[in-house]
Amino acid sequence: MQSGQNVTECHGEGALGKSDNTATLRYIPTLKTEDTGPTVDNKKVGDTLVTNESNLRAPSPRGANGDDDSEAESYRDGRTEVVDMDMKGRAFAWCRDFLSGSWKSIPEADFQISIVSGGLSNLLFMCSLPDHAHTIGDEPRRVLLRVYGAILQSNRLRTEQLFVPELSAEIASKMARFHRMVMPFNKEPKWLFGTIGRYMDQVMNLKFAREAHVKKYNKLIKYDLPAELESLRVLLSATPSPVVFCHNDVQEGNILMLEDRDRTSTGKLMLIDFEYSSYNYRGFDFGNHFCEWCYDYTYNKWPFYKCTPDNYPSREQQLHFIRNYLVETGGYSESTMHEDQARIEQDLLVEANRFAMASHFLWGLWSIIQARISKIEFGYMDYAQSRFDAYFKQKKLFS
Repeated sequence: MQSGQNVTECHGEGALGKSDNTATLRYIPTLKTEDTGPTVDNKKVGDTLVTNESNLRAPSPRGANGDDDSEAESYRDGRTEVVDMDMKGRAFAWCRDFLSGSWKSIPEADFQISIVSGGLSNLLFMCSLPDHAHTIGDEPRRVLLRVYGAILQSNRLRTEQLFVPELSAEIASKMARFHRMVMPFNKEPKWLFGTIGRYMDQVMNLKFAREAHVKKYNKLIKYDLPAELESLRVLLSATPSPVVFCHNDVQEGNILMLEDRDRTSTGKLMLIDFEYSSYNYRGFDFGNHFCEWCYDYTYNKWPFYKCTPDNYPSREQQLHFIRNYLVETGGYSESTMHEDQARIEQDLLVEANRFAMASHFLWGLWSIIQARISKIEFGYMDYAQSRFDAYFKQKKLFS
């Protein structure tokens, strides 16, 4: 790459989308808050955005007989250097949907894409605006798009591993790094209450046919959820929380334990699955993660999850997480006065635990909707009840 192009490649936290088709809660987003498109992990460097994209996969050529030799035959002349039209169309759609400014207005005919390099496990494409297209704001002119075709040697974390101090510390550091990312998206914190509002509208208009669902739905509706939502909105508006780029779903199933790291490596974990990621209040990522300590989605008997409220992290466990987060972000240092450190930590404890209420509320509504539309075997209405039970318990402690 010539220096005159002013393009620098860097890597974000994650580079892998969904690694399997496990039909477990929230591993497969059967209802999305908006048309978020493919999962991404990216950073902006100068005027170039570098992104890892796991859903755009170049087709693997096969012979007419589908035998093992057909692939070798297809590659006898070397790697294809021309970007096929399907790949170009997918890349164009991604850039149009996720980037701002001129990327939304250029026609596909003017969209420029070329192969930068290939490898054993990925392809790297350069996507560019045409020379005649002027930038409108701070959108990048060039985007590096990495397409992965390999499965990392890794396993998803189990719920009980969230309690391991070493792993909890690394999750906190990973979250802090994620929050530092600067993305060319709308930075207004509309996701949380925008999503809850859309879910609420749907929930209030649902009709269930199964008697068991009707009974459980009616019990939940008696809570006067719209009034509760307004109460939650007022409480969180009075709870300071900076707006950062949030993952919004840091649960054990979205954290990989990498198996191929050597013993000297300090990073064992990787965050994956970014379909809910957006600019949001920092406290939501904290509170949502703490809530997930209580839920085991690998339980193989009805309702196919296990809730253990006593697993909600203790004050000391929360402080362990918060302190590692703050060290990574530079929130305080050795020179920070003890009184100031204690105040910072206490404020974050309140922030996290109040936003945990928003987590219970959002996923409770989400689960009611899933009970109506999902074909996955899961006790969605039971899960919704569990989340709202936890919401009211949290409300008594932190309102």
